[in-house]
Amino acid sequence: MKFFLLLLATGFCWAQYDPHTKYGRTSIVHLFEWRWADIALECERYLAPKGFGGVQISPPNENVVIHDPSRPWWERYQPVSYKLCTRSGNEEEFKDMVTRCNNVGVHIYVDAVINHMSGSGVAAGTSSTCGSYFNPGNRDFPAVPYSGWDFNDGKCKTASGEIESYNDPYQVRDCRLVGLLDLALEKDYVRSTIAAYMNHLIDIGVAGFRIDASKHMWPGDMKAVLDKLHNLNTNWFSAGSKPFIYQEVIDLGGEAITSSEYFGNGRVTEFKYGAKLGTVLRKWNGEKMSYLQNWGEGWGFMPSDRALVFVDNHDNQRGHGAGGASILTFWDSRLYKMGVGFMLAHPYGFTRVMSSYRWPRSFQNGNDVNDWVGPPNNNGVIKEVTINADTTCGNDWVCEHRWRQIRNMVAFRNVANGQPFANWWDNGSNQVAFGRGNKGFIVFNNDDWELSETLQTGLPGGTYCDVISGDKSGNSCTGIKISVSSDGKAHFSISNSAEDPFIAIHADSKL
Repeated sequence: MKFFLLLLATGFCWAQYDPHTKYGRTSIVHLFEWRWADIALECERYLAPKGFGGVQISPPNENVVIHDPSRPWWERYQPVSYKLCTRSGNEEEFKDMVTRCNNVGVHIYVDAVINHMSGSGVAAGTSSTCGSYFNPGNRDFPAVPYSGWDFNDGKCKTASGEIESYNDPYQVRDCRLVGLLDLALEKDYVRSTIAAYMNHLIDIGVAGFRIDASKHMWPGDMKAVLDKLHNLNTNWFSAGSKPFIYQEVIDLGGEAITSSEYFGNGRVTEFKYGAKLGTVLRKWNGEKMSYLQNWGEGWGFMPSDRALVFVDNHDNQRGHGAGGASILTFWDSRLYKMGVGFMLAHPYGFTRVMSSYRWPRSFQNGNDVNDWVGPPNNNGVIKEVTINADTTCGNDWVCEHRWRQIRNMVAFRNVANGQPFANWWDNGSNQVAFGRGNKGFIVFNNDDWELSETLQTGLPGGTYCDVISGDKSGNSCTGIKISVSSDGKAHFSISNSAEDPFIAIHADSKL
């Protein structure tokens, strides 16, 4: 009986760390600012066939419409109500997307903005995506409803009501983040209202949540909300499944609040991951790829089973959030593909791929003054994601998840899942290689000279297609072929001027 209870407790404790991706699918993609109709299509035509496990979507609840500047991306982080009504689509389109994606085994993870409502400086009125009235000055959000009783104004101890010091955990959690009205999550009415919103999404069929601005909420208050959540919809998930939770906590060290305070609630975003990987691949501060042999916990990161990892996200690819100039993005495509390739080959953490849109960058004093620009649109209406003949995207959608090198590394991770990190090799500089048991092997050349080495891959003998330079097509390769001898060894040559200076082979790329 004791053993059974222990099992029960452990199972329950682990539930919120499990992304519930379909068996054999190990990564999710953030389709930032996409319309629900386009996500539904992408699940069916691309994500399911290519082995993606799920999609992180932009916040689905009603938000402020900002006209100055014209419809910035960040307006979606200024809630007005919990109605499912945004420029990505209405509630019917949302339900259609969730159903269609779940039906092909691709799950939906909602970006949940529950720390705050819209900014205190926004004018009262009905300039919102559903037309609901709101008055931030009076703390009046009748479409929820929230009133002055439901905010932390009285609890914040700073003169301005804003966070003035990140070294004071009380300010960070009880005061306003850049003017956004801070909800009083200690109150049961607020907790129950937020839980009702999240439960509505769970009942529709979402698999979990990215909790925005988690650092700005007390972990115990968050737990009280999460404890009220329903189990996942049994149309698509096994009975008793709890929603997957991953919390946005920016912790690069040196502040009062640490990621580990949130482990009890679910996984946490490991912002050190992209910041450090970018520094290494850019070769800043004397960093080398050979130092990556103990990547993960050995670099001071959180435990792998608590980490959600990414090379860049929608914030730090624009220069804010965390990580600064080291962050690799689609603008640095050559290094970026290597960074994402490394992430997807390495066993650490649960991986999220970024899918972006282009904006007109313009720098003044090192800052991008256009970092606010919203998604491709016609007069505020988001443009559809069009697909070109070569399977890339049009209409200024970048679609990194469709780049061959990234899509094929998502498959690599699926094939190598559960296999140990093995057969590390390096040249003491920026040429490295490693394998995943007997299922996959990857080689990088980030030096300024050619790589030419015979390496132990750990793979069975045979001919393999390199999935970076091409695809396996029938019984041939559209890119480089790699011959592995019966002792598991293979010769690799990578020019330092190659467009993609890395090679990856895996069990499913064998001819």
